[in-house]
Amino acid sequence: MPPRPTLDIFAPIAILFCMTIERADKTDLPLLLALYAGARERMRAAGNPTQWGTHYPPEALLRDDIAKGQLYLVRAEKQLTGAFVFFCGEDPTYRKIDGAWLGEGEYGVIHRVASDGRTHGFLRLVVNWCSRSTSDLRIDTHRDNAPMRAALAALGFTACGVILTDDGSPRIAYERILP
Repeated sequence: MPPRPTLDIFAPIAILFCMTIERADKTDLPLLLALYAGARERMRAAGNPTQWGTHYPPEALLRDDIAKGQLYLVRAEKQLTGAFVFFCGEDPTYRKIDGAWLGEGEYGVIHRVASDGRTHGFLRLVVNWCSRSTSDLRIDTHRDNAPMRAALAALGFTACGVILTDDGSPRIAYERILP
């Protein structure tokens, strides 16, 4: 099997701190499960105990994300610092919104953003990387996820309304379209 492609997203400062983004594969699953468990604990501590509960994302969903090639790892000096899902295309949960999307064309979707809690500006890094593929990005979060909501606003995302997840729980939906 050929090596997984990586992208050095901070090439100008690679000498000081090398961060890479690469597709996850099934051998990464134990690290991902530990990463998401830590993220759930930090969410609970920050006043957001219900968005991911005690088991989200389940292992089967992570396996599916890996099989689809849409789960990415972020590494700093080869150590896992975070993960996220990214794909360009329609997200079925975004078809119906109590509100209105900013755009009507193709868009990229970011889901399941989790970091080890030590990387300042992790969401900015993810958004900047995803913006290389599309100028229209959508993401959603729980109303109790104040850190994520503040970060999205700081990154220029607009709250567009409320969508319902597959289990029927509401999420605030955001979109950012770059010129």
